[in-house]
Amino acid sequence: MFTKLLVIFIGIPLVEILILIKLGELFGFWSTFLLVIVTGFAGAAMARVQGFRAWQNIQSQLSQGAMPAEEMIDALLIFLAGVLLITPGLLTDMSGFVLLVPWSRFYFKRWLRRKFDDMIRRSREGGGPGGDIRFIIR
Repeated sequence: MFTKLLVIFIGIPLVEILILIKLGELFGFWSTFLLVIVTGFAGAAMARVQGFRAWQNIQSQLSQGAMPAEEMIDALLIFLAGVLLITPGLLTDMSGFVLLVPWSRFYFKRWLRRKFDDMIRRSREGGGPGGDIRFIIR
């Protein structure tokens, strides 16, 4: 777990900086700076529109008395895409744009759904992510 956090908080920003330096060398500082700004604003606008649609879908499902599980996962992924898009860097921008494309988001939703189902199954069996809590309490 610590290694994953180390990669996320140190490795990814270092890779982003390297990419930005190389792009700056190839295209110049202002072109690279403008690219980061434009992708951030465009991505945030797209995330806002799709987030609003996801919210409407959630409201629609709730008004019909259905549980909007898929719509909630969609909203979570759109939020994550928005966070990635406002983070400076091209790697995070590309990841955010991938999450905004509905057909590619489908694969992430399927993966998350399996993870959630596994977590629910383990908790019902009495062994959550950390093991059997009844054993710890005794």
